[in-house]
Amino acid sequence: MKSPYWFLIILNIFFISFAISCSIKNENQVVVYTSVDQVFSEPILKRFEKETGIKVQAVYDVEASKTTGLFNRLLAEAKLPKCDIFWNSEVVRTIVLKYKGIIYPYKSPSARDIPNRFKDPEGYWTGFATRARILIYNSKLLKGKKKPESIFELTRPTWRDKVAMAFPLFGTTATHVAALWSYLGEEKAKQYLISLKKNGILIVNGNSVARDLVVKGRVPIAFTDTDDANSAIQKGKEVGIIFPDQKGMGTLFIPNTVAMIKGCPHPGEARKLIDYLLSHEVERNLAFSESAQIPVRSDVERPNNVSSWSSLKAMEVDYETIAKNMEAATIFCRELFVR
Repeated sequence: MKSPYWFLIILNIFFISFAISCSIKNENQVVVYTSVDQVFSEPILKRFEKETGIKVQAVYDVEASKTTGLFNRLLAEAKLPKCDIFWNSEVVRTIVLKYKGIIYPYKSPSARDIPNRFKDPEGYWTGFATRARILIYNSKLLKGKKKPESIFELTRPTWRDKVAMAFPLFGTTATHVAALWSYLGEEKAKQYLISLKKNGILIVNGNSVARDLVVKGRVPIAFTDTDDANSAIQKGKEVGIIFPDQKGMGTLFIPNTVAMIKGCPHPGEARKLIDYLLSHEVERNLAFSESAQIPVRSDVERPNNVSSWSSLKAMEVDYETIAKNMEAATIFCRELFVR
């Protein structure tokens, strides 16, 4: 008599647990992992919540491990995804997730007018709101002095011990190195990085740290992104921007990317958030924000201080090829810049 009784209790518990699980899965919410600075991404996600009534649970990355921390988390959760959308502040690690089977294709109607160079042909990822890899300089320290027009000038004795760069294993700095790998070829890229080290380049934890060293006058020049530089400019800091290699290979542009996670718990809500992030409204908001991100569409309104990517010479790169070079570039940089 006891056996059927306990069997019914266990069966009842199973059905209750199953019902709770279904309730959670069908809840009107979406989970997004984003490496975009919280100060810039959170207001956009809050507006989406307000406009749609869909609750957004956001997980943000930290500056020192930009993108890499969330990338590794997505890999660890592959068999049981907790995230619906990856909003990445760069493109290469998103493509690596495609190779590893972590993301799922979705062609958003909002992306119809986004240039093909900024989206995967199969819909695995879509790019928007670019940033440029630029040089930020201290206008007080370099007043009246010749400023470098190319990143290759920074290997000269003139700039010995005067340049800072984020540790090139994370975020856009890692993407930049992998892009040089693709554009220059492995041997020339290695030689360039070795020359930077020999010239005393200062390696720091993140683009914002590199920027702050320039702002404080610790070094006159640093590699960083347009959003970090514009943030300092809008606060009245004595710094300026150089879009490097406009007479040569061009400046690297790195878009934000958004992708849906394969087997995500809230696919319907995920599609709605992707549609929203790829809208003209969001690109406009990012352009007018302190980050001053550059719209990929020419008809998106932007302030006068934000250049159009088409008005500058862009480095001709294939993001898929950059992704394929990421591992080799990262291994080399880890050994070269070991701390």
